[in-house]
Amino acid sequence: MRAAAIVPAAGRGERLGPGEPKALRELAGQPLLAHAVRALSEARSVDVIVVAAPEGEEARVATLLHTVVGDTELHVVTGGKTRQRSVALALRVIPDDVDVVLVHDAARPLVPEEVIDSVTSAVRAGADAVVPAVPVTDTVKQVDTAGRVEATVDRSQLRTAQTPQGFARIVLESAHRDAAEQGLEDATDDAGLVEHFGRPVIVIPGSEDGFKVTRPLDLVLAEAVLARRRSAGVN
Repeated sequence: MRAAAIVPAAGRGERLGPGEPKALRELAGQPLLAHAVRALSEARSVDVIVVAAPEGEEARVATLLHTVVGDTELHVVTGGKTRQRSVALALRVIPDDVDVVLVHDAARPLVPEEVIDSVTSAVRAGADAVVPAVPVTDTVKQVDTAGRVEATVDRSQLRTAQTPQGFARIVLESAHRDAAEQGLEDATDDAGLVEHFGRPVIVIPGSEDGFKVTRPLDLVLAEAVLARRRSAGVN
């Protein structure tokens, strides 16, 4: 049985400012999406990649990605108006012989291959859903609507979730089917959707390099990480 990775890439990403859809913003001369898909294609555990592209950009995205996926099977579909809808549409084209599905943010272009493979391995070992995550390092305050501090949260048990998140295929498909039947449309996290329907989610170690590019400053940080990798002889 094989593993497929879904990349929902149809969002606009307004916090990065006006311009191209977020996934097509450039990092070191290539779109964020190209970096993310390359990382997935180079992981030993990923056999199929399905990208949900912005409407009207499907042909452009397919042409771009065929230069970076190597021998990995690639499908490009039209994304939906929400992340949840894009994942649901991508699930429809996954080949029948796939039993593990990863969902990865195009805005996390620098995820290490070992994180991808670890997520896949954990699902194949029997987990319903797996999330890579890193410990919260900042002090976290719980505040009321007036901005008054109600409590200082114990951060020892807090984690910041990353992607790719991994799922047994039947678990992810069931969660999306149930969400559609119940009219749930705005899930921004697939593990959260699976959790909502009562399935267990486990956490494994993520990576500092798996951060999400959300603001212009994040692009600067990503450039720095790429420069560090180049100096160390790492792609």
